[in-house]
Amino acid sequence: MKNATTTLTAQLRNLVIILLCLGLLLAINTLFNDYVIRVASTVFVFMILAVSYNLINGVTGQLSLEPNGFVAIGAYVTGILILGSDSKLDMYEMAQPSPLVLAVHASFLPALLLSGICAALVAVCLAFPVFRVRGDYLAIVTLGFGFIIKILAINNPQITNGAIGLNDIPQQPHLLFWCGITALLATGLILQLVWSKYGRMMKAIRDDEDAAIAMGVNTFRIKTCAFATSAFFEGIGGGLMASLLTTISPGLFDFMLTFQLLIIIVLGGLGSTTGALLGTILVVGSAEWLRFLDQPLTLFGHDLGAFPGLRMVVFSLVLLVVMLFAREGLLGKKEIWQLTRSGGHHNGK
Repeated sequence: MKNATTTLTAQLRNLVIILLCLGLLLAINTLFNDYVIRVASTVFVFMILAVSYNLINGVTGQLSLEPNGFVAIGAYVTGILILGSDSKLDMYEMAQPSPLVLAVHASFLPALLLSGICAALVAVCLAFPVFRVRGDYLAIVTLGFGFIIKILAINNPQITNGAIGLNDIPQQPHLLFWCGITALLATGLILQLVWSKYGRMMKAIRDDEDAAIAMGVNTFRIKTCAFATSAFFEGIGGGLMASLLTTISPGLFDFMLTFQLLIIIVLGGLGSTTGALLGTILVVGSAEWLRFLDQPLTLFGHDLGAFPGLRMVVFSLVLLVVMLFAREGLLGKKEIWQLTRSGGHHNGK
């Protein structure tokens, strides 16, 4: 009876969360201007990237530095698919587009799904060499993969238009709802995976991989599952980013994108899916909110002038203070609804 009550409570909680999220999307779309809608859409895209990156890095404990590569794959696949052949012919300046690039075309939703599938397939192929190493070596190997994707995008102008990139990518109508609903679905599906037996095996690998092997866990299969799932949603996030920005180039997908995602999941708490959401709101949202610091400042009627870069100085100081007082991140390994439970320490249950 206790289990039935717990399940009903969880279902009601999930329903309330879904309704609140849908209400939030309607409120943002109705009450705010285009600038706020664009910022909110950007936050939702980074939520997708953060929760998926947290799955491999925080839940499974694999120090992977590859998300910029998978985001690039998703962005280019979506951009190429939703652009018309005439637009491609006019756009490609460094080389004639290949016949395959001219031939392929899809609407927005199939393009997003194909972006995720392509990124996941690359992740599965990459898993064979990547997971032969651990720790710092794993980080170096995956970091190299991100650089390889960027170099391939630059040196294959017949596919990606080289360093110029893709321009005038059609922006999907009501993109805020696409980004918000996709973020909700990605968070829900990843939470279900984390709570499943596969999620428990991922956490076992994170805590002690040798002990997990001794208990009979197929660590390669579980790590590949986490890697491919993470890549799938990162590819979809890249597709949404391409439609949101309407222009992409290889420089957009350098290591700074990975570094930003790493800041988000560490700030929120490695291993906490809702912590990744909270970290996204703080990092991406506050970066926009603090833009007034880069403008000319006035204090008690005195013109202090402009201080270019002050926004990032203040932002860095805020991150420093937060991490000094929250060594495991804002939520640690807990989810946000577990904070009221007794236990004090972040135990990851």
